[in-house]
Amino acid sequence: MSFPWARQYEPTNGFMKFLDERLPLPRLVYNAVGAGYPVPRNLSYMWNFGVLAGFFLVAQIVTGVVLAMHYAANAEVAFGTVEHIMRDVNWGWLMRYAHANGASFFFIVVYIHIFRGFFYSSYKAPREMIWLLGVVIFLLMMATAFMGYVLPWGQMSFWGAKVITGLFGAIPLVGEPLQVWLLGGFAPDNAALNRFFSLHFLLPFVIAGVVILHIWALHIPGSSNPTGVEVKKESDTLPFHPYYTAKDGFGLGVILLFFAFMVFFLPNTLGHPDNYIEANPLATPAHIVPEWYFYPFYAILRAFTFDFILSAKLWGVLAMFAAILVWFFLPWLDRSPVRSGHYRPLFRKFFWFGLIPCMVVLFICGGAPAEEPFVMISQIATAYYFLHFLVILPIVSSIEKPEPLPYSITEAVLGEDEDATLGATAAAKA
Repeated sequence: MSFPWARQYEPTNGFMKFLDERLPLPRLVYNAVGAGYPVPRNLSYMWNFGVLAGFFLVAQIVTGVVLAMHYAANAEVAFGTVEHIMRDVNWGWLMRYAHANGASFFFIVVYIHIFRGFFYSSYKAPREMIWLLGVVIFLLMMATAFMGYVLPWGQMSFWGAKVITGLFGAIPLVGEPLQVWLLGGFAPDNAALNRFFSLHFLLPFVIAGVVILHIWALHIPGSSNPTGVEVKKESDTLPFHPYYTAKDGFGLGVILLFFAFMVFFLPNTLGHPDNYIEANPLATPAHIVPEWYFYPFYAILRAFTFDFILSAKLWGVLAMFAAILVWFFLPWLDRSPVRSGHYRPLFRKFFWFGLIPCMVVLFICGGAPAEEPFVMISQIATAYYFLHFLVILPIVSSIEKPEPLPYSITEAVLGEDEDATLGATAAAKA
């Protein structure tokens, strides 16, 4: 976003002037993440998670490229090459554990990023495109993570691939041919492993491209903030650097402590022990589950147990995809003129006591066996999930009476004290 008070980039020496005239990359960085990019002064640590997601994307690409140098996408040796990486490659165990746990941390920070967007209505005008691109990134992440889950070629990898690709068989007429086309055969084997490996290697770079579009779209209207009030004057903003680079750096340091603890002390906690058993098409695991970050959508998939016009399997597939696709329509489902949940009392209650418990229940049910009472609980939670977005949110946004908004971000931070506001303006100019 172009602010009249934004600092302008001025090259400091002859080489930088030469580069700026011919390839203005320093100017681009300065205006994107430097002092030339003013951001709202009241951003909380909830706004750190976009940067954290970017960090883990880069970490996944780097560790993934190193692992690909030693991995063989062949059903006969894939499991063995993973063990070779763990045992024989210098620091291979670190690369693999960092990659496996990095995927989990990537999803953790993205889930928090998404639910922060839900609470602060980050999907509303003029930021609809930022939100839509974010949902595309999440879908690409899910596809990439699923294909990566298959590559170790353990029991859960093989049977997870068989179950998930088998979902396409529920589509009338074209389902079975589509499933065969995806796998390159009638069951997961060399063809499927090669395809999944190729796409798993390629898609992170596609994600990186969409992330660039996501950031570009963000810089047009500028960042949102906890009050939901748009920037009105210079005292509402601070330069991104050094204020928010320091804040993001602190947040990154904290999460890296947790990440290092998981990699070095609990590296297999978020994985499944059956994946340390080589894939065997003749031995079905007692309980087939995806990775933990797919649990809510897996619970929605299994919530449909009876046929009604369409088969229960097809209803489950449609509901699973619809659970994410409904996010595309949030900018138009939520019609409240107020963005921040802090000023929407009724919305806030349904968010904290409705949507959040619903997601927790779906997480639990997705990892539980497909038996009672988990099936019934997941059915109730699934019904509430769609009810929240398709019914409750539009109604609440139409009938609730929001609390009074501050006139500006500065007023929300410093109050209506004129001296404090003038002092903040003078400090920002200095």
